[in-house]
Amino acid sequence: MPTDLLRDRKGALIIEYALILALVAIALVLALQPQLIRTGFSNFITRFAGCLTGTCV
Repeated sequence: MPTDLLRDRKGALIIEYALILALVAIALVLALQPQLIRTGFSNFITRFAGCLTGTCV
């Protein structure tokens, strides 16, 4: 039974995807941090919504 767990690639694949997702999330937080501090969160959401509708400033 323990050898089956070592051979199972599904668990490793899930961990790899989780690590990639964590790295992307950290990168987004670091990239967006100056925007959030400078303009405030509500202004950021307003600008983001504007960019989704095509009126990006």
